[in-house]
Amino acid sequence: MSWTEHIIHFVDFEGAAGCGILEFGVVTARGSDILDTVTRRCAPTGRVRAADVAMHGLGERELAGAAPFVGEFERFAVLRETGPLAAHFAGAEQGMIKSVWPYPRRSPDFARGGSEGVVEWGPWIDTGRLYPQFYPGLVSAKLGDLVAVFGLQARLDEAAARWCPPERRRYHAALYDALAGALLLTRLAEEPTLRERSVGWLIAMSTLDGARRDDLRQGEMF
Repeated sequence: MSWTEHIIHFVDFEGAAGCGILEFGVVTARGSDILDTVTRRCAPTGRVRAADVAMHGLGERELAGAAPFVGEFERFAVLRETGPLAAHFAGAEQGMIKSVWPYPRRSPDFARGGSEGVVEWGPWIDTGRLYPQFYPGLVSAKLGDLVAVFGLQARLDEAAARWCPPERRRYHAALYDALAGALLLTRLAEEPTLRERSVGWLIAMSTLDGARRDDLRQGEMF
């Protein structure tokens, strides 16, 4: 079954190890369509550095009254149960969510067709790893650079106007970055050589570890 027939949840977090997750954005997509989004700000669990505020724009005033991220377990557990998680350079998102909840509930193993249950947040679909492999001439795999190179800025502006809070229509805002990554992912559905590939194949190609990739691709053979 083509990956374009599956629901995929594209995730982005703003925050750091010292202060925790300050904002999350999730884009639920299928094929080339964005189906839904969610975002909110979260109370810090430690000091928010001035350098980080300068980057993401989330200081004391912006976070006043926000509830802690830890209360979002049910939301993210359901996301993990209903589709694979995706991110741009997913190691950061994986590390941040595991710092709050090391494991989700038992969920389908989408890397191997979803028939068996596993208790892990990943493996993730990672556009930060996929694009340099599919387009080896790229100078940069940074999110904003890929949006520009592949002519997605107008689509991103339109999506942000629909889904993002007005003051968060910028890079380093969680939902805006999640939308940018989701558009990079959904754009791959326009490539004839990629659109018929499976979710398991995308997940396997999202790791650069050869042994890990071979293990994940075992599900493709049966």
